[in-house]
Amino acid sequence: MSATARAIDVLQLGAQRAICCWQAGELLIDPGPASTLPNVLAALDGMVPRAVLLTHIHLDHAAATGTLARMYPELEVYVHERGARHMIDPSRLLASATRIYGDRMEMLWGTFEPVPADRVHTLAGGERLDFGDSGAFEVLYTPGHAVHHVSFLSEDGGAYVGDVAGTRAPGSAVVLPPTPPPDIHPPDWQASISALLACAPERLHYTHYGVANDPEAHLRQLSERLERWSAAAAAHDIDGWAAIARADMISAGAAPGELEYQLGEGGREANYGGLRRYWDTRPSAG
Repeated sequence: MSATARAIDVLQLGAQRAICCWQAGELLIDPGPASTLPNVLAALDGMVPRAVLLTHIHLDHAAATGTLARMYPELEVYVHERGARHMIDPSRLLASATRIYGDRMEMLWGTFEPVPADRVHTLAGGERLDFGDSGAFEVLYTPGHAVHHVSFLSEDGGAYVGDVAGTRAPGSAVVLPPTPPPDIHPPDWQASISALLACAPERLHYTHYGVANDPEAHLRQLSERLERWSAAAAAHDIDGWAAIARADMISAGAAPGELEYQLGEGGREANYGGLRRYWDTRPSAG
């Protein structure tokens, strides 16, 4: 029997319900930034984690992993094979992130410590991971948001889906595609959504923020919005895309805070940029 899923609010910069670390027994799924690790440890109240399962290696999901590995010498880390090298040597990942965040790196994410290579277990998709009382999981390769993204399907019907199932603010009905560069690939993402639908999970545990008990409706809404926003990015500049995205969100009933998060300062550049990069770099037809 799988351990009951528990959402731990990492409280980045004091913001509530923005980044979620999931706990299942002695497992942590996406422990979040290193800067927020004290909040996660306080919530664990002395529980010693046995393993970290990473849906992908973006800093808001994975930056605390190396610190946890240092603190707990028996802890093992499970990550897609294309992300594993960056957990062992994060220098390239951090150089790329520093170009975006500059002197805010430490404040936002803390120190991204490397994970010892002998504690990293690489995944390709298709594996079964059995952690006894903490649960058993099937690994599903789910690229599109990131090339190194996997989802963990629990035997209790829950699916830990990171960002591939999009974002949905607590209490909101609006599912949004997070599309920052560099790995956004809408066709792969649509295939991942289809793969998740085929698995028919009972619940989606996602990072930003919470759990969806209507997984089919949630994923279909995400698919439709990703298709619209991707097409808009192909046809328009950033201002035109943002106008279409804003109108789409308003018609869906998005709250002002959701509009600001997705399309406010920094948000629209990141979300348009990832989609635009896909269209600018994809191979020409024929």
